[in-house]
Amino acid sequence: MAGHEEPAYFVKARAAGRPVVREPPKFDLDAYIANYKGKTRIDRLYLIGTTSSYLYLEALKAAIAEAKRGKDVNRYEMAVAALRDIAPGDPDAKLDQLWVTRTQAQVQADTEKLEQELRGYKNNLIKESIRMGYDDLGQHYHRIGELPNATKAFARMREYCTTPSHVAIVSLRIIHVSVDQSNWLAVHSNALKIRNQTQRPADSERYAAKLSAVIGLAHLESGNYKDAAISFLGTDPRMLQARLDDPSDEEAYNEIIIPNDVAVYGGLCALASMTRQELQSRVLDNSSFRNYLELEPHIRRAISHFVSSKYSACLSILESHRPDYMLDIHLQRQIPELYFQVRTKAIVQYFIPFSCVTLGALANAFHTTEEIVEVELVDMIQRGMLKARLDLEHRVLVADVEDARQKVHEEALAMSKAYARTCQLRLLRMGVIASGLEVKQTRKGGHGRGGGLGDYGGYGGDLLAGTGDLFNRSDAMGMGKSKGMLRMNL
Repeated sequence: MAGHEEPAYFVKARAAGRPVVREPPKFDLDAYIANYKGKTRIDRLYLIGTTSSYLYLEALKAAIAEAKRGKDVNRYEMAVAALRDIAPGDPDAKLDQLWVTRTQAQVQADTEKLEQELRGYKNNLIKESIRMGYDDLGQHYHRIGELPNATKAFARMREYCTTPSHVAIVSLRIIHVSVDQSNWLAVHSNALKIRNQTQRPADSERYAAKLSAVIGLAHLESGNYKDAAISFLGTDPRMLQARLDDPSDEEAYNEIIIPNDVAVYGGLCALASMTRQELQSRVLDNSSFRNYLELEPHIRRAISHFVSSKYSACLSILESHRPDYMLDIHLQRQIPELYFQVRTKAIVQYFIPFSCVTLGALANAFHTTEEIVEVELVDMIQRGMLKARLDLEHRVLVADVEDARQKVHEEALAMSKAYARTCQLRLLRMGVIASGLEVKQTRKGGHGRGGGLGDYGGYGGDLLAGTGDLFNRSDAMGMGKSKGMLRMNL
């Protein structure tokens, strides 16, 4: 574990504007990373090692050990380089060139073998064998970190899929690679392909939780917090049950996301994007999502406090877990905006019952200083998120109260104009009929094209038919000319 003195690497990172977490997280690193499998373990350990000045040594050493258990040389070199930048005197900061050379030779041999097998399958013209050959080759590329080649192999594999199950498998493979590439458009499109195709009910149930989770991730990374919340809230508890029964089961999906992540991501996105009524009905009263919330009780408490208008308690819970979330691979970039939206919603909700409130009262309610509250209020007013005025002389926030008398006068004036127009149009209709300018219906299902309107033809018949309502056709063509003909006749 790192000492109390912050290495120069993190001082420079903070000066460059990169996120640095100095506080110790609430989770145990070994227990946390044991929930995951596959390449996400290395990526998460690397992120923690390059962000946390408290856990960097433990995390980067674990990332190096994890990389050496696989065949991804690039990730191993990246982890060693990070440790060398932060702690150059550590024994693990030196590259194991023997392991690199041996692994690269083995990777090259495996690649040539799989490509040779695939060429043989193509010569035999057996579609199923070719499909499986591309599948093996794509997974091999994915394991060694050649993600573009993995995507190409899986894309060619799609051409040899003959059943909906095969299409679902290749789409899930592409989703996994796209998550590692942070290609969220491809994640979303391939998830929709699986969801929209016709499948057996058993297969649909098996894929439902995975698809909801990855679609939620795609929306979260794109900043669409409302859509992300809806996707996470709709995640089937099947993923949770699979993890409890057998963490190695593919339905647990812990190579990408775990049930705890679903609870945290869904809860934070809901807090940032939903009203208090929606939080109660769609989150707290959601029997399916309640199974996930039980894994992260602090998220449930934060949502309950927000619904109960205990905004300072909600924000305190979120702030206490900020270091944990800043070390999450999907939340780190989103936490500033998520927390900003939750906080501004809380301020708006707190201010609704008041016509004016002092900055000191606001600062006490949200456990901050008047200077910070002032900056936040100015930003919210400029963005149009808060309809109020800030009186800096008296240190008071004043609500923009709508003038009820003026509103009634405007509504009365609009109603009188509408009534006058209605009367004018009905008098016009009466004059048209009295002057014999009405075009009579000459055959069933149609209107004549003669009459006093001349060139206006059938359209004039539609306009002035005896059974029509002229008011409902106030925007009809020819109105001005018809009115002029009436004045001439009179």
